[in-house]
Amino acid sequence: MKTYFNIYKATLLVLIFFSLTPTAAQVTTSGKGYTLVVKGYDWGPAVNKVILPNQRSITETNASHFSVTVNRSAEGVAMEPEISTGERKVVYAYVSDSKGNRVTEGHHITLVLFVGPDDVLGSPIKYIRTKNRGSNQWIDYRLIINHKPSGKIWDNEQGRIMPEIDTFDLSGTYSHNDITLSYASFTPQNDSDKWPLIIWLHGGGEGGTDPSIPLIANKAVNYASEEIQALFGGAFVLAPQSPTFWMQSASGEYTRGKEDDIYNEALMAFIKTYVAAHPEIDTDRIYIGGCSNGGYMGLKLLLQHPDYFAAGYISALAYQNQFITDEQVRSIKDIPIWFVHSKDDQVTIPGETVVPLYKRLKNTGAENIHFSFYDHVIDITGFFGGDDYRYNGHWSWIYSHANHADFDFDGNPVLMNGRPVTIMEWMAGQRR
Repeated sequence: MKTYFNIYKATLLVLIFFSLTPTAAQVTTSGKGYTLVVKGYDWGPAVNKVILPNQRSITETNASHFSVTVNRSAEGVAMEPEISTGERKVVYAYVSDSKGNRVTEGHHITLVLFVGPDDVLGSPIKYIRTKNRGSNQWIDYRLIINHKPSGKIWDNEQGRIMPEIDTFDLSGTYSHNDITLSYASFTPQNDSDKWPLIIWLHGGGEGGTDPSIPLIANKAVNYASEEIQALFGGAFVLAPQSPTFWMQSASGEYTRGKEDDIYNEALMAFIKTYVAAHPEIDTDRIYIGGCSNGGYMGLKLLLQHPDYFAAGYISALAYQNQFITDEQVRSIKDIPIWFVHSKDDQVTIPGETVVPLYKRLKNTGAENIHFSFYDHVIDITGFFGGDDYRYNGHWSWIYSHANHADFDFDGNPVLMNGRPVTIMEWMAGQRR
């Protein structure tokens, strides 16, 4: 009898253990694949989570029980082994619902994956050069997730959640004189009769026909974030996309401002059409900004339409100062503009672009002109090295997207009504 009792007790303990812990017996695939979660970071997008369906309901899980392998590829593109295949580090795991929200008990497991600016395997996009130009593109991104105790495998993507991009409408197109622009748009949800409009113009690597790229390749999605939206009391966000690059001249080559580009007419027509179609937009609070190529185009539209915009915010300006006349400088001296640039930018050399232009504007008597001139572009989060980690010096748009810029060319804080402000706080206070 004692032997039978011991067998019964041991069996009961095993059953209790299996009911509380997601062991090999409980982690079972449901015949479906995984769901990727893609988030925008200062350096670009990364797959930071993967959601796994599980047939049985569970209450606990263990990160060490999983391995994740990634395969990155793009048709016709040769990719070095170190950036195409490897292991993704699982830093945490929890029981969740199908959207990755934590629950006490559920049928899904969410794995949190390590991401970082140097962790190329985390990125679902790649800068690809074709036909003498480069652009960021979504690539084929495949995971193989193995639950080591049970041998269960998830190896087929069934969905993709992109929390920031998913708040935008990506379906917009506009045609003008044989030029078609794609665009992404965000509509505020809070109660108001009128909202301002924030226009963002992408850099040279984000052209094409997929407006999700200009949003996520360098975190322009942040203009729709709760933090920035709160500063404006809600704002429309508009991200037009050039089919190629904003600085394309009629010859197909880059213009630095000497020759006209082929897109500014269509772009301005689109902006006016969009504003007319949305009477909720406050036409006295239309702001335009951009980085690099987009900085060129933002300044171009300010020069051409100095009475239309309430303010400009321009980073890594690519417009060459030598091609801006004194008359043009005088035409924009009363437009509030905030420039952001890094001293070590080797792509848009500050001494050839923003520094002399800023000084010329100040010399004309421009009063509401600001310039945050950084020594380097660093990790402002502090998670990846802080001051000791340097991004490419061209990436000064990081400081704009993160609403980080808060000082002027002389190093002193920018003040508004006697109070220090950030670039977005300042912009929210500007009216035409």
